This record gives sequence, C-alpha cells and structure tokens, in this order.
Amino acid sequence: MGVLTLALMTACTDDDTDPPEADSSPPPWVTETVPATPPTTRPLVFAVNARRPPLELTERQARRLERGEITDWRQLGQSVGRLRTTDLTDRLDHLPMDTVAVVAADAVGPAVRVATVGTVDPLRDPATYPIQVQGPAPGLVTTMTVVGDIMLGRGVTGRPALAPMSDRLASADITVGNLESTLARLGPPNPVQGDPFHAPPEARRDLRLAGFDAIDLANNHTGDYGDESLVQTIELLREGGRPTFGAGRDLAEAREPVLIERHGVRFGFLGFNAIGETAEAGPAQPGALSVSMPPRTGPLDRRELGRVLSDVRRLQRRADVVVVMPHWGQQYTHRPEPVQHEVARALVRAGADLVVGGHPHWVQGVEEVDDALVVHSLGNFVFDMTTPQTNEGLVLEATFWGDRLMAVDFVPYRIGADFAPRVVARDAAGSILDPFWEFSSLATPR
Repeated sequence: MGVLTLALMTACTDDDTDPPEADSSPPPWVTETVPATPPTTRPLVFAVNARRPPLELTERQARRLERGEITDWRQLGQSVGRLRTTDLTDRLDHLPMDTVAVVAADAVGPAVRVATVGTVDPLRDPATYPIQVQGPAPGLVTTMTVVGDIMLGRGVTGRPALAPMSDRLASADITVGNLESTLARLGPPNPVQGDPFHAPPEARRDLRLAGFDAIDLANNHTGDYGDESLVQTIELLREGGRPTFGAGRDLAEAREPVLIERHGVRFGFLGFNAIGETAEAGPAQPGALSVSMPPRTGPLDRRELGRVLSDVRRLQRRADVVVVMPHWGQQYTHRPEPVQHEVARALVRAGADLVVGGHPHWVQGVEEVDDALVVHSLGNFVFDMTTPQTNEGLVLEATFWGDRLMAVDFVPYRIGADFAPRVVARDAAGSILDPFWEFSSLATPR
C-alpha cells in the first residue's frame, strides 16, 4: 500500500509540473561582463585668494601644480614670488596670498578665485573642464550679474550707454540693476529732490536689450516726478517684460518680491530705500519700501527694519536664494557706515544669501557674514557724474551650483565721456580695486 501511494504521488508530480529547464548558466570558466555605472566626477580646481589677479593655466601647468613642481609665480606668468601649494580644505576663507589650493571644486567659496585651465572655468563649465576627480557631480550652474546705479536721464541715452556691456550682461542667466530714473513726468518735480532724473519710456526697451531680467526701484529718485509717474514707471517696465521690486502703488506691492526660476532654482529679490526723498510706500500711498537709518533719514527705525526682516523670512520660504538690495550709506566715500554692517547682519540672520547695496556712487567693500555675502556698494554703472571715483565701478558676477554660491568675481570698469561703462584690465584698475579691498573683510589672509 505504501509503495502504491508513493507511486501515485510520483505520477501526479510528473503530470502536473513542467519539465525542468536546461541549466543555462555559463560554465565556471566563463566570466560574465556586467556594464558598470560610470563613476561621477567633479573638477579638481586650483584656487587662489580672491584678491589675487585672475590665473589662467594651461593643462600642463595645472598638472605640474598638482605634482608640486611649480614654486614661483613667474612660472605662471605673474609677479615674482614664492609659490606654495596645499590640499587643505578647511582654511580657504583665509588662503595666504602666496598659496594655491589644489582641491575638489565643492570645497571652494567666494573667498577664493579659481583658475581657468585651457580657458575653461571649472565652476561655470564643469562638464568640459579637463581635470576631474571622483566625487559627487556638480549641481546645475546658474550665473547672476548685479550692477550698481543706473541713471538714464539728462544727457544719458540708454541704448548707446548700455551697449558696450550688453553682451556681458545678457550672457548671465539673471541680470539685475537699480534704476534711478522715472520713465514718466506726469507731475511736477518732487520739491525735496533738488536734482530730478527722468528717462524716456523707450528706456525700458534699452534695459531689455541690454539683458536685464528684473529692475530694482527702491531708491531716492523713483519718486522724482510724483506718485503718478512712479506708478506709470512700474507699469511701463512690467508691460515691457521687466519685473520690478522695491517700490509699488502701495505698501503691499512695494513689499512684494520678484521671483525668477532658473534650472529649477528659485531666486528671490527684495529692495528697500534708506535715503528718503522718494515717498515711503503706505497702505494707500505709492512709493518705495523704506527703512529710516543714518546718515540721511535719522536713527535706525527698528520697526521699519523689522518689517523688511519679516519680508526676508517670508521670501526664504518661497525662494532657494534670497537677494536683498538696500539703497543706503553716505555718498562719495569708500567707507561703509557702521549701521550698514548692523543692518546687513540682521538681513543675513533673517535669511538673506546675498546683500548688494547702492547709492554711495563710489565702490565700497565686501564682507562675508556667516555663509552670506554683503557688498556695500558697486558704484555707478551708468551715470553722468564727473569725478573719477563716480565714473568707476564693479560688476558683480556670481556663480551658483544649485542654490549654493560657489564664486563671485568683481569686474572693474570705467565710465567714458559717452556715459558708457567699459571693462578695464585689472592691472590698470588699481584706483577701483585697491579701495574696494581696503574696506573689505572677505579673503583677508591670516
């Protein structure tokens, strides 16, 4: 009986189960090749203190630096001096002037300048940079350009004044500047403004053709021809595709930021005026978002500052990068007012990643506050002033990987007799760069 049961069970198993497949595994002496996932890479960069001149390397020079074979700056075409190399990444904020840091790109920040290799900038064009090391791939690159005060009135004509720099401005993913001119004259000149500025409405076309993506109107000249002119200036710019911030037909609009998205990263812009003359925006009052502070509008009004700080905190929840553009400080000096440092620290604590000031008409210094950058003044960009310092300035060119600020460059220029700024070689820009660095704390070597 037991034998029969076993036989039946065997029969059922044979009938109900597919026959076993032939063993298809390769013989033990055959090795199967599995395609490997290529390793991710990032640039290996050659970084110097941000105060040094730009460094342009051939690939051969870069390889020799990597091996420690270059010991004098003359070998790289710069002034004589001993050259040291380091691979330490924890001291880049205070890199000595005689040192080149050979590090992975994600170690750098605004306190250093990275060399190009074979004309390729490793931070702006990491994919084609020739020297790579294993590591996390870079985030998507976004470039931002910020310029100083733009005045398109009196004898200044927008298109010719902006033309020499327009290709440079338009090449950035985002370009922003402060417009100190109304585009309308619907009322009499503001009685508290002794020198009103007005540009023709077609200036909005000139700004667009020059590459500007957004316009800051938080300044002391936006209200030069009254409330109606201010409102029409805003409308004209926005109708021309140039969003504005820092001023509005009422306080709510003046507080509203501009948001620009590039490569999946949201950049937010706010501005405020601390100089006066333009009306303060109110619940039913056109004007600029305002903060009273020295030296022009009295002691620091902490209630008004608190309102701006609230706007920064709110913007931080909507944007990945927060840029604040205050119109502040004393005219015709390279030295920032002490209150500028105080307000800048408060803006950074509230969430600002980049603070870029205007109004002094001269360049002022740059400082790092925590992980944020504060530039007190870039000087005039387009203006018709006559003294040397008012005809000199800096273009701020920033590079982001994702939402991280990787580098900034300050490009010197001079304004010509035609009121147009033109880039000048750094070895001829001492009158611009020397006072800028003198009043800066960024990249101070220990």
